Amino acid sequence: MNPEGIAALAQPQSRLAPELAEAICAKVEEQALVSDCCDVINIPSPTGSEQQMAEHMRRLFTSLALEVTWQEIEDGRANVIGRWTGASTGPNLMFNGHMDTSNNGDEAFLTGIGYKPHAVVRNGVIFGLGIYNMKGALVCYVHAVKALQAAGVRLKGDVILGAVAGEIEKTQWGEFQGKEYRGYGAGSHYLVNHGVLPDMCILGEPTDMNLVLEHYGSLWVRLSTRGNYVHTAFAAGHEDENAIGRMHQVLNDLLEWIPQWNREACCGDRRGTVNLGCIRAGQPWRASRTPERADLFLDVRVPPAMHMNEARRRVKQVFVELQRRYPEFKLEFETYVSVPGAQISPDEAMVRAIAANHKRVTGKPVVRDTVLWCSDASVLSRYGIPTVNYGPSSGPRDAEGEKVKIQTLVDVTKIYALTAAEVCGVA
Repeated sequence: MNPEGIAALAQPQSRLAPELAEAICAKVEEQALVSDCCDVINIPSPTGSEQQMAEHMRRLFTSLALEVTWQEIEDGRANVIGRWTGASTGPNLMFNGHMDTSNNGDEAFLTGIGYKPHAVVRNGVIFGLGIYNMKGALVCYVHAVKALQAAGVRLKGDVILGAVAGEIEKTQWGEFQGKEYRGYGAGSHYLVNHGVLPDMCILGEPTDMNLVLEHYGSLWVRLSTRGNYVHTAFAAGHEDENAIGRMHQVLNDLLEWIPQWNREACCGDRRGTVNLGCIRAGQPWRASRTPERADLFLDVRVPPAMHMNEARRRVKQVFVELQRRYPEFKLEFETYVSVPGAQISPDEAMVRAIAANHKRVTGKPVVRDTVLWCSDASVLSRYGIPTVNYGPSSGPRDAEGEKVKIQTLVDVTKIYALTAAEVCGVA
């Protein structure tokens, strides 16, 4: 792979007859696809409030005569699973996608039309919150099955469509409690814990139609310093006891360590990273007091080949050294998220089928990528379900927010349909 973590993937040949592939692709209806994408964008579904979106997906699954399973996770949250039953003589493929969106849609600092739960179609592009992460993929799954059915195809194995709640990288901590903070694979954990166990899975995360065979895991860490709580008038001469000042020293040491982690936490040519995610101290309404505590929150990205307990051990070693260096700071250490990375072999039949059908539909070889973000492949892989990330998005993230070209959505739908036919087998 090159320094950006991207490389060409060997291009296998599709095993589908050209006539069958053409018949399936011809049944993908662009206008209906666009209409359904707009419908799902217009349903707000921030983490913790996925119920309305789940009900909509249930209606779409029912319209295809799928066997529907409703999994209530908690009040106002559910997974919905649609199963297109095959002849029970082939492997079962799941298309899995989360219904919660990266943002709530009401953030004042996000002004682009693609950050709002209101669909806009302009110049061959659909804008709107969730279109690439990842409601667009959910609609592509539905229309892939619809195309297979319309082409008169019957498969040997089952195709399972899983619309899940709570995937976005969020977690509860401190005063931030409640379902709106229960993300990081909550829905997919529930799905596999309650009997939905496919042989393989495709996640339509926004990969720009690159094949993501590896992604990093995530370790969230809190480091805290303690200080002397006192009125400003009495703080003079005790500046070295200020919790924020102490955290400043700790932060400088961490900034020296982070490049070392980035070099060591590699996956191929992709380097690791550490994000300074949050810092909290004091009370803005009472700046006349020194803070008794300062908290720093880190997001440490962990390569898929590294065990999470090893990653924690390495970060804890840094803390122990800081504790030795600054005993008067009364440092604290906590890890409160530990989500492993995931990887899949390029030799998996599903991966080879996506690569072949990508070339068939787009005329271009597929590109392989390794990414730093997490996905539900972390959950599914731990259940022995080979999982790959491959889905629609269009270009770099910018001020406009989420957007996907209509042609990309059409192409991805065709590739999903052809891949299902190939890996499940045509009866």
